[in-house]
Amino acid sequence: MNRRPLGRSELVIEPLVLGGNVFGWTVDETLGFSILDAYVDEGFTAIDTAEGYPNWVPGNPPGMSETIIGKWLKARGNREKVHIFTKVNSGRDPKGLSGQAIKTAVEASLKRLQTDYIDLYFSHWPAAENTHEETLAAYDILVRSGKVRVIGASNYNSKMMKDAQDTSIVKSLPRYEVTQPLYNLYDRKEFDELRSFLIENEVGAITYFSLAAGFLTGKYRSKDDLGKSPRGGGAEKYLNEKGFKILEALDGVAKELDAAPSEVALAWLVAQPGVSAPIASATTLEQVKSLARGVRLDLGEDANKRLTDAGA
Repeated sequence: MNRRPLGRSELVIEPLVLGGNVFGWTVDETLGFSILDAYVDEGFTAIDTAEGYPNWVPGNPPGMSETIIGKWLKARGNREKVHIFTKVNSGRDPKGLSGQAIKTAVEASLKRLQTDYIDLYFSHWPAAENTHEETLAAYDILVRSGKVRVIGASNYNSKMMKDAQDTSIVKSLPRYEVTQPLYNLYDRKEFDELRSFLIENEVGAITYFSLAAGFLTGKYRSKDDLGKSPRGGGAEKYLNEKGFKILEALDGVAKELDAAPSEVALAWLVAQPGVSAPIASATTLEQVKSLARGVRLDLGEDANKRLTDAGA
């Protein structure tokens, strides 16, 4: 399995990142431990979470996903064998990337994760009232102290990335080595706008909503299907002509390759220029196995083209 560098950093991962947004939501601690065990048993190392996962669940303490992952890291004693990605400013605070906000947030995340360093620390959302210089200067302190290895930016467009990179050069500050954009067979605009910048500047990309809120699994084909999962509501916006055309193409390729639609959708992502790895979450052990099959699946040129054309 090919391992991929994240930007120009020394951080190298396999082409699959496990999404931690379900931990503390649809996955409890016991099942979470089993899913994490199964994931690393498949040969993968990168785990993505955030300070805000899943704070939307009523009654949850802050950062429940980080807490579950931290307990697992301590129980397994395997911190040096995995890569932990987390994020600051999950609440989209316009002042959420100030030096003080980052300093406070990283200490809370480190405590919940029960570790003394984070492999990849993301600005989760842009903060309009904080300059790139202020934010990158705060990250510089964290990198120099060893608390963060690499920094990244989630939900940044190409102008934001370029402006941040220019600031890093002029001020001799660390740059964003990785982006985390929305990208899947249906949602392409954000990444297509970013792609040339990423490739030209050797910036990595790990994509979120890789399975379009579960729509690309084929589980949701009508509004009646949305109740199949607590997450089903997120798939409703894909129930349209474009979405059904993509499902038709997925079904056809999946049948030819004896694979699940979700596996084909992940294989398509892995094959796209500029993509380092997709993020995907799992709520069962069989889903972990399916994610692994997907990123190892070779679509071939014809199938890749048919899928690309279906969602164009």
